[in-house]
Amino acid sequence: MSAAPAQRIGAMPDPAASPPTARPRPSLAGALLVAASVAYPLLVWLALGRVGPRWVALGLAALALARAAFARERFWLAVAMAVALLAAAGAWFDGWAPLKLYPVVVNLALLGTFAASLRRGPSVVERLARLREPSLPPAAVAYTRRVTQVWCVFFAANAAISAATALWADAAGWALYNGVVAYVAMGALMGGEWLVRRRVRARHASARGTIDG
Repeated sequence: MSAAPAQRIGAMPDPAASPPTARPRPSLAGALLVAASVAYPLLVWLALGRVGPRWVALGLAALALARAAFARERFWLAVAMAVALLAAAGAWFDGWAPLKLYPVVVNLALLGTFAASLRRGPSVVERLARLREPSLPPAAVAYTRRVTQVWCVFFAANAAISAATALWADAAGWALYNGVVAYVAMGALMGGEWLVRRRVRARHASARGTIDG
């Protein structure tokens, strides 16, 4: 392994590295849609006792369809179709239970996307890494595949816990986990991977220096 590939091990975007070529900033509409999706559990919790499930179901369907239309990606189209079924069930039965399964659908969709990329290749994390560094050494490709596997485990576990909160927890517990705890866990995983990536890069750079010396 040459010195340059050794420095690229992991090859996920490194906040400490120089910034990549400027990309178009997301529009205000896109940012609002993302914020609404993130805040959905809190919005449902606030709506309890104030707004009927049918109105929330309509809002959820509109949100999913808007994200699918804005993103123009198959992932969000698939999510929108599944969420539309949940919204229809919530509206038909005028109940909250189907509407609480939205986070489960998103996690399962992400799990399917990441798992499918492991089978077909390249992995999701490898594709993200190549946005920054198009030429990845084999060690970096293997690392990105392992990180993709870790994310698969995370999404599977998160979907299971989210489903449990939807079925058995009260509204406050469901909103707390899906609106706060899940995002904190995701941030912790991202931060932990960044630290591991730096150690892996340093170890390979040290090994390369020992060989050269």
